[in-house]
Amino acid sequence: MGAEKLTSLQLELLKVYSFQPSEKDLRAVQKMLSTYFSDKMISKIDEAVEEKEITEEDLDRWLNE
Repeated sequence: MGAEKLTSLQLELLKVYSFQPSEKDLRAVQKMLSTYFSDKMISKIDEAVEEKEITEEDLDRWLNE
């Protein structure tokens, strides 16, 4: 496997780890990242639902298929 470049996010996270954060700080960073990406995903889903005119009934039906 060839060497792959690190992404900007990975480089930033390496900077955080270089300061040897406490476990509490690491959990806080993990929570911030989870919240950020979750909010971003929900926003994209909301946009798709609105754009495609998907109803609550459609979503419920898909969950039960």
